[in-house]
Amino acid sequence: MSNDFIVEATLRADQGKGASRRLRRLQGLVPAIIYGGDNKEPVCLSIAHNKLVHALQNEAFYSHILTIQYDGKKESAILKSLQRHPSKDEIMHADFLRVSKDHEIHVHVPVHFINEENCKGVKQGGGVISHQQIEVEVICLPADLPEFIEVDMTNVGLEEILHLSDLNLPKGVKLAALTHGDDHNLPVVSVHKPKGAKSDEEETAAE
Repeated sequence: MSNDFIVEATLRADQGKGASRRLRRLQGLVPAIIYGGDNKEPVCLSIAHNKLVHALQNEAFYSHILTIQYDGKKESAILKSLQRHPSKDEIMHADFLRVSKDHEIHVHVPVHFINEENCKGVKQGGGVISHQQIEVEVICLPADLPEFIEVDMTNVGLEEILHLSDLNLPKGVKLAALTHGDDHNLPVVSVHKPKGAKSDEEETAAE
């Protein structure tokens, strides 16, 4: 992974909804917490809102091992969840989960579809591509965490469906859904005739 994300934070003494509102309104800070890890207590933090928003503009921030710096300490963590304001472009709260190099983590990573313009089912069959999944949950050690899963659409034909089991995964990475059995082998992407378009058989019959 090429990115190296460092999140500068400060310890947060005041807790509760009132204190969190004051942080956001008066100081431009986002209340946050880092938790998890062996025998480690959760730590309440605050992060500059504008810096966090800027970091979140990079897709890799969501699926990357982050370095959380506070009070002279550094901890490795992943972004576990975000609470956003329902109507404003504002981050209300951020949760970070500590990670250990020896323990597997569950992380949602984006799916990148490449060569869609050269897709066989589109170029030769006149089909359209439909994305059923834009992210997948992976299980791996922190060192093996991919920033995204790539799906090459070049050889996908008309009326073909790629499922989770068809994805090419990096070494050391598995899909969480497939650990629950074949009935969780969900479709990821498909190529179908546009709605209203006639099949070859229908066109032949019409002629």
